[in-house]
Amino acid sequence: MTSSAAATIALTDVAARRGNTTIWDQGSFDIPQPSITAVIGPNGSGKSTLLHLLLGLLEPYSGTVEVFGSEPREASEQLGFVPQSYHVPGSDYLTVLEYVRLGKIGNQFFWRSPKGMDQQVADAIEAVGLAGYERRRLRHLSGGEQQRAAIAQSLMNQPKTLLMDEPFASLDVRHQQRLAELIHGLRMDHSIGSLVVVHDLNPILPYLDGVIYLLDGHAHYAPTSEAVDEDLLTHLYGCPVQVTRTAQGDIFTRVTGHAP
Repeated sequence: MTSSAAATIALTDVAARRGNTTIWDQGSFDIPQPSITAVIGPNGSGKSTLLHLLLGLLEPYSGTVEVFGSEPREASEQLGFVPQSYHVPGSDYLTVLEYVRLGKIGNQFFWRSPKGMDQQVADAIEAVGLAGYERRRLRHLSGGEQQRAAIAQSLMNQPKTLLMDEPFASLDVRHQQRLAELIHGLRMDHSIGSLVVVHDLNPILPYLDGVIYLLDGHAHYAPTSEAVDEDLLTHLYGCPVQVTRTAQGDIFTRVTGHAP
């Protein structure tokens, strides 16, 4: 690796397998950090598998994975993970403060918070725009606010990059926009990058630096300008996809026909 490895997430000739099945291979790319990168592909193409490789929860079948110059398990605290389902039993009855605090202490018990933790919790809550909500129970929050609390929890280990598994899936258009703005703000204000698994690129497109796309059993990376391409997206999803660019420079994708 080059001297810039410490600022990248890098895959070299990686193949990923589940049991005896190869999910994808030929994964070779460097993703500079902090950046905002989408992970796209049809159902079953291995998007979550990629996140598990980066977290060290799954070993590559072949090749190497490096996270900021280290093996994934050694770099685990430099990554924050926001899963598809971020609720745990009983979490609905926790306050935002208690829930976010769990990101640092887990199941440990302290009579008093370790030095500096209270301020760290407050900083994480403020970073996601939930200041003033500390004493509210999660069950009294909207879906978008619960998502922000989950992100705040993932910030407790002060990660360099967030891995987010389909964070837009259950949100309405307004909250999708606010979440995209939050992801952008974390990069601009706190130098925290994001790898975001999505089915619909549109919410995150204005802030996107690059795209990992899982196509025909292989893993690829390209800058946004190359990946947001009608032919590529049509082939990827198996239905006609149109890419529209406005005079103001905005980009949108939309399905224009039926899958065969």
